[in-house]
Amino acid sequence: MNVSFEECPALHGNRVAIASLDAAHSLNALNLSMIQALLDQLERWAEDPAIVCVLLRGNGPKAFCAGGDVRRLARACQESPGTVPALAERFFADEYRLDHRLHTYPKPMLCWAHGYVMGGGMGLLQGAAIRIVTPDSRLAMPELAIGLYPDVGASWFLSRLPGKLGLFLGLGGTQINARDALDLGLADRCLAPERQHDLIEGLVQINWQEQASSQLTSLLRALANGTVEHLPVAQLLPRRSRIDELLDVAELPQAWHALTALTRDSDPLLAQAATRLAEACPLSAHLLWQQLQRGRRLSLAQALQMEYAMSLNCCRHPEFTEGVRARLLDKDGQPRWHWPDVQSVPMAVVEAHFEPTWDGAHPLADLA
Repeated sequence: MNVSFEECPALHGNRVAIASLDAAHSLNALNLSMIQALLDQLERWAEDPAIVCVLLRGNGPKAFCAGGDVRRLARACQESPGTVPALAERFFADEYRLDHRLHTYPKPMLCWAHGYVMGGGMGLLQGAAIRIVTPDSRLAMPELAIGLYPDVGASWFLSRLPGKLGLFLGLGGTQINARDALDLGLADRCLAPERQHDLIEGLVQINWQEQASSQLTSLLRALANGTVEHLPVAQLLPRRSRIDELLDVAELPQAWHALTALTRDSDPLLAQAATRLAEACPLSAHLLWQQLQRGRRLSLAQALQMEYAMSLNCCRHPEFTEGVRARLLDKDGQPRWHWPDVQSVPMAVVEAHFEPTWDGAHPLADLA
């Protein structure tokens, strides 16, 4: 199952719950069984009056969660090209349901996101009420590299970042650091890695029956003392004016060409983003552009419902399986995109990704 659960005794017979992703060998990448186990246990804890808060974390030194198990999904797509595998229907429905449940959880939900926090890991982190990063955290949405697009609610949270920064992060797959995460509202606190034990000890000492939120805030503030000097230098906000000007265009191909023109720029962060985009999937870039345009006007539930259709349609098209093959399976780094030119992608194909692949009610209709 690769997920473990524990409960720590707290004051007055209460308990603090801890859910740990436990697949360090795969950087805690989420598979279907892990997602289902989290959903089931979170529901039990939500209904248990003795559980006063939940901490979600990842075991292993390198990552909280580096994404989803796309290898298995891609293999299922290869076995039935042009159709939506049953695994994809279940995986994306349960993953998005889990993300939504975190956002709407009835008890304090803390997420400790150290190391790599990518793709599906970002979906978990953004759902928590208190999003904790560490000085070594590296957050990213790199899905364009594998013929997918930033999902797990990114239509909602990337579209709400300042200026064109959400578009930039999606196009370039740029890894942001803890300082950036705090600056952009993608994290709430930064704590030193060694303070996780102190956090748990503090949680069990809180009197959850009286002014619990004030006690929790005081605990987090105390644990954060001395962390500021260890924060990395901000990357995104100092570059915002240039990024905003660069991507202030009317159509996706213009944004693609504006950014990919910077592969030899003197700014290494922009040059790296340009290089990654030049190798990314053009169809995925079109999907990103459309999802952010639409996501600004959607609730979180509506964004996840939209992404469900997008993800299932990605499984029907060849770009996703080819991207996973090139980047993660064969690892030759040479994806052969069906539409290699960003201007050759038919808009009818882009629009079709937003259409349902199922009959009847939306499988995630209950989220709203």
